[in-house]
Amino acid sequence: MTGAPLAAAGFGLASAASWGAGDFSGGLAARRSPVLPVVIISQSVGLATVTLLSLARGEPLPPLAAVGWGSAAGALGAAGLLALYRALAVGRMGIAAPVGAVVAAALPVLFAALFQGFPSVAQVAGFALALVGVWFLSRPEGARGRPEGLDLALLSGVGFGGFYILIAQAPASAVFWPLVAAKTTSVVVMLALAGGTGRFRLPGREVLPLVVTAGVLDVGGNAFFVLAEHAGRLDVASVLASLYPATTVLLARLILKERVSRTQAVGIAAALAAIPLIAG
Repeated sequence: MTGAPLAAAGFGLASAASWGAGDFSGGLAARRSPVLPVVIISQSVGLATVTLLSLARGEPLPPLAAVGWGSAAGALGAAGLLALYRALAVGRMGIAAPVGAVVAAALPVLFAALFQGFPSVAQVAGFALALVGVWFLSRPEGARGRPEGLDLALLSGVGFGGFYILIAQAPASAVFWPLVAAKTTSVVVMLALAGGTGRFRLPGREVLPLVVTAGVLDVGGNAFFVLAEHAGRLDVASVLASLYPATTVLLARLILKERVSRTQAVGIAAALAAIPLIAG
């Protein structure tokens, strides 16, 4: 693997590492503070960061179509992030992250199949393995029923998968400005939601470093994903970027000492194994 494919793989894996660490930071913050303010502040930090990157890179203003695709992607990304942070806050990070990632990886592959050809045998096997993983993860834990946050994790995958598809429609010449549009939309949507519910309370001072870290790392993941998609294919970039749960699960295990049942461990392994298979 050389040239552009190697660059695409490197950017995709960098996106996964950045997103996974950002999700851990954001999920941890959401356990200590209401989710909506955490997302609003983290996305505001992300907006400031990506705007500075756009100006520092000297990137020319994008065409209106790129702004439109970025804005649409931002709306879905905001929904996905809100659902994921809530899932990470109420459930186990080691379960919520892989479930969301499987859905997020599958949607761009299905989109690519519709416009670029049908999935390969490996991709079909990946879909089957992903379904097995989700089934194992959703099995009751003793008398406690389904794992907390599982539905939210699935919803987050839909949001992120939609983000991947829409942001990839922006022209290859535009890297950061479509992300500025995406973050702006995300912040506006979240502020409108906060205004509608009347529930907004700034996180405590001890939580703010986690929120800021989440915002910066989320932008890093976004930027690396766009670079990966420009250097290669949408489906491959999406699947590599969707390896982010590996980082989240590792950090949750090392820092939070999270444990899962054997059945759920099988589900996590199946979900993570399905992601590279879906790449075909």
